[in-house]
Amino acid sequence: MFFVLLVFIVKKPAAADLTVFLSTLTPKFYVALTGTSSLISGLIFIFEWWYFQKYGTSFIEQVSVSHLRPLIGGVENSPPVPGFSANNGENETNRQSLSECKVWRNPLNLFRGAEYSRYTWVTGKEPLTYYDMNLSAQDHQTFFTCDTDSLRPSDTVMQKAWRERNPQARIKAAYQALELNNDCATAYVLLAEEEATTIIDAEKYFKQALKAGETVYRKSQHCHPQNSQHEAQLRRDTNVLVYVKRRLAMCARKLGRIKEAVKIMRDLMKEFPLLSMLNIHENLLEALLELQAYADVQAVLAKYDDISLPKSAAICYTAALLKARAVSDRFSPETASRRGLSTAEINAVEAIHRAVEFNPHVPKYLLEMKSLILPPEHILKRGDSEAVAYAFFHLQHWKRIEGALNLLHCTWEGTFHDVSVYPQKELPFFIHFTAGLCSFSAMLAVLTHQFPELMVIFAKAFFGMLLSPFNFIMEKIKRFMPSSLWHQLTQI
Repeated sequence: MFFVLLVFIVKKPAAADLTVFLSTLTPKFYVALTGTSSLISGLIFIFEWWYFQKYGTSFIEQVSVSHLRPLIGGVENSPPVPGFSANNGENETNRQSLSECKVWRNPLNLFRGAEYSRYTWVTGKEPLTYYDMNLSAQDHQTFFTCDTDSLRPSDTVMQKAWRERNPQARIKAAYQALELNNDCATAYVLLAEEEATTIIDAEKYFKQALKAGETVYRKSQHCHPQNSQHEAQLRRDTNVLVYVKRRLAMCARKLGRIKEAVKIMRDLMKEFPLLSMLNIHENLLEALLELQAYADVQAVLAKYDDISLPKSAAICYTAALLKARAVSDRFSPETASRRGLSTAEINAVEAIHRAVEFNPHVPKYLLEMKSLILPPEHILKRGDSEAVAYAFFHLQHWKRIEGALNLLHCTWEGTFHDVSVYPQKELPFFIHFTAGLCSFSAMLAVLTHQFPELMVIFAKAFFGMLLSPFNFIMEKIKRFMPSSLWHQLTQI
């Protein structure tokens, strides 16, 4: 190996020959070289910028992570999937990773068959985007399928059903699964979500899903050996059970049985405390606000308004609502400007500031300066979609408290005149790098064109500086190597 490397080095042109070669190059060559470099780096920069604007990431970085990193021994950490965790340590790791995630499933998302479809019937338009429905399909495959589905024919059918794009094909597959197994919980879930045209019908399906899901969950608990396949099956059965109970609580809330909904949510959070990343507490907050149980709301906020947990508009604005409730009924901008703000009013204003800083889009919807639309199934944290989802369910709670919207309007109008669009994407490193490379090479091209002789001198000096270590190594090798061997190497 050393001999081959040595032959390669010796066969390289000598530094003197390279110097002679460089001295023969005309200024036009350097102009062409720098101009071509500037053009290529500019094209790379334009492509990187276009790719980032379309996909939100750097193409070079994505290729490096996806293809080059595994070749050099790197391990790519896949994002955690919200679901059942085996221990507290794993849950803490998932929680920290999830706090960086921006796109979340809307915890108060509507029912497709009983609610979203009504909009389609009336307007003839689809209330959900293809991107949103595709994310939901991925969620369903993550929550409701596992590697052991091939052992049960009904689960195999449902695994295909969650991948179907056509709603009628999904419903047909659910009925096929029920023909194979009348206790297929995920089939009832699909029918409740997509075929039921009323909340009452959806609740009936979910009750059947609950009965089947509890049976399967108990079996998974009792025969749970320590291997990855059965752990995945238990995780899946847990996800199904939690999902069904949560949707049953939402059905009870929509049908006016709010205390029953609160009880189901509290029991669910007590039974599965490690699933806090599913944001069941946001469902509980909304139900408690409807009951006007503000002390219970404060207790929930004290537990979940924690710096280690991911924030949300529901957490921040509910905290602001409770602070505003203490002073809003007697708040007057004229009086406050004349005598100053009291301690309670300062606390309320600071809470509103904190909420608006987290998501500046919410006030326009709460103040009805922008029209509300149906909330999507997925929301972008700190974005407009989260503001729509929050205001759609919580506007009535702000209206119920006298003066709360007035205090919000005065605080927001007096402080936040120009609402910035948040979140703003940070430019990747490679966009900065390619932009700098393009600018530098363009500057060299211009200087070479304007001052060709001077830039040629600089280029020769630069290449000479680069070749000096190579020349030094070659001289050392020639000095210590026998002349006969050196002659043989140069003749190979």
